[in-house]
Amino acid sequence: MIQKEIEKINAELKDKSPLEIIEWAVAHADGNAIVSTNFRPFEAVILHLVTKIKPDIPVLWADHGYNRPATYRHAEALKKLLGLNIKAYVPRITAAHRDAIDGPIPTPENEAELKKFSTIFKLEPFQRGMKELAPKVWITALRKDQNPNRAEMDIVSDDKNFGVLKVNPLFYWNNQDLEKYLKENNLPNEWSYFDPAKADEKRECGLHAAWGGDAIAKTEK
Repeated sequence: MIQKEIEKINAELKDKSPLEIIEWAVAHADGNAIVSTNFRPFEAVILHLVTKIKPDIPVLWADHGYNRPATYRHAEALKKLLGLNIKAYVPRITAAHRDAIDGPIPTPENEAELKKFSTIFKLEPFQRGMKELAPKVWITALRKDQNPNRAEMDIVSDDKNFGVLKVNPLFYWNNQDLEKYLKENNLPNEWSYFDPAKADEKRECGLHAAWGGDAIAKTEK
């Protein structure tokens, strides 16, 4: 899809509800749509919405193995509550093995090592999942207000890292909108989530950043 077409679609979808955007995404996926999740705060919103439209939609989860117990319990609760069709992909090395050899998780001050960590524990398993599921449309919970990098995105984009159409139905929602939706639909939330591949909420783990595409390409060589 060329950029002018994407710009036109974004203009048409800007005032649509998230549910209407998801309906559009599924209709344009020719049966090949997925939604990704990491079970961070507010993820129940996008999962509840997409399963309203397509109950059996594959839910791609790159489980890096460093999630806190509460996050794993939250994932199991949502799986049962929403009947999620979870497709989990894990790294080729366990968290325990990695920590024993390399020590503590890199901090934001060591960008090179943190990118290496992200590539092994998040990008590689995610890429494996994308290859096996082979979606035409990838639905995410990305929002404009999450960090400066995401503020420059839009509802629909041609994702260069994975070669699919990426759709962000909640792009213009804020925390208040999400909290209201959770309350109205009696959905659980999870606040103890921590992503070691990001280390900081203002930083990208690579899935939605240009450097991630380069890192993914290297894993395929």
